[in-house]
Amino acid sequence: GFIFQAASFQGVAVRSLSTSSPHDHPEHGRLVYKGNLAKTVLGVKFFSYSTSIFNLFMMPYIMLKSGIGVESLLVQGAFYGLIGIFTFVTPVTLHLLTKGYVIRLYYKDEVDTYTAITYNAILAEKATVFHQKDVKIPDITKMFTTFYAKTKSMLVNPTLFPNPQDYNHLMGYDKSSFFKFEDLEQVKEAD
Repeated sequence: GFIFQAASFQGVAVRSLSTSSPHDHPEHGRLVYKGNLAKTVLGVKFFSYSTSIFNLFMMPYIMLKSGIGVESLLVQGAFYGLIGIFTFVTPVTLHLLTKGYVIRLYYKDEVDTYTAITYNAILAEKATVFHQKDVKIPDITKMFTTFYAKTKSMLVNPTLFPNPQDYNHLMGYDKSSFFKFEDLEQVKEAD
């Protein structure tokens, strides 16, 4: 009975979620981009967090059963250090690497603003609103940054924009800021 009830409850929850598209947010504008690694990022972070919590709860038990607590302070320190790395450093590093991963990007034409949806440290969705003029492209190619929105680094995959024009506008490539040949000649003459 119990397992069947839990499964059917889960089914109802999933069905009720899928009736309206969870990505319809008219207040943010139109959806121009959807990251294809959103589930992966969430899954990896969740796995990392749950492992860390498990480690925290298991540490006293392991210490007690293995008798490490009785051994030298050096062994104890090394053990705590190793567990500490896996418990705290891994989730923090993962968060730092993935915090700018854009799950969805919305655009409001009339005000030229974007809303980027990312995951925060507690795996909840976070909305960052920025104007096209706030977009800065890093001078050198950075591994986990496509652009900066004000000071926040954001990561998008250009090939996942259904309309390439949306990507060009986001990055400011549609502005005629590229040198014209005549402008270049004038600069040379000025020198």
